[in-house]
Amino acid sequence: MKVKGGKTIYGASVGILMLDAQFPRIPGDMGNALTWPFPVHYKIVRDASPDRVVRRGAEGLLDNFVDAARELVRDGVDGITTNCGFLSLYQDELAAAVPVPIATSSLMQVAMVNTVLPKTKRAGILTISASTLTAHHLSKAGVPDGTPIHSTEGGKEFTRAILENEAELDVEAARADNVAAALELQAANADLGAVVLECTNMVPYAADIRAATGLPVFTIESFVSWFQSGLSPRRYLAP
Repeated sequence: MKVKGGKTIYGASVGILMLDAQFPRIPGDMGNALTWPFPVHYKIVRDASPDRVVRRGAEGLLDNFVDAARELVRDGVDGITTNCGFLSLYQDELAAAVPVPIATSSLMQVAMVNTVLPKTKRAGILTISASTLTAHHLSKAGVPDGTPIHSTEGGKEFTRAILENEAELDVEAARADNVAAALELQAANADLGAVVLECTNMVPYAADIRAATGLPVFTIESFVSWFQSGLSPRRYLAP
């Protein structure tokens, strides 16, 4: 048997561009490798702090992300994603910079989720920072105009701990923030049919949100699992 080379790393079809952060990444978090049922390959984008990306529009970081994406391609990945929904800002630029598929943001699921819901229902977004999630972020991700949005900013733990890049996280308090915010989103929108979690750090609480609201919950985990299934389809028949 002969095989072909050309890559440095094999078996990890998805590359993940990581923010430069120290907050705890518990199982379920995109940055915890135990979250994934398939291998992934990480690349840290230095100086891309949570505050700089989420609150300051990733100012001055485009070249850093492009360079890191190109390194992932050289390493051998077949597709690239990021670990912050706010990086939808760079979807077009990253897609133009590398020769592999790019899926920058969980927000890119919103329009797709709408197509599977009853015509009287629509998806809403739960974000870590509604105050800095702009129309430009949403447009870049293809989010329909008028999509309901709510945030964990009013909570006690989650938004502060992540965006301030704190070294400790009270998981139960973070869970409570996410569930409360999701319930507020639902209460304010009678036509809410599903929740899309913008923040990749919200994944550990998706099951709790589903239980509390009774609604389908879509996350970066669901998005990247779909993405990976196209990059590396499961084989059922012998070649």
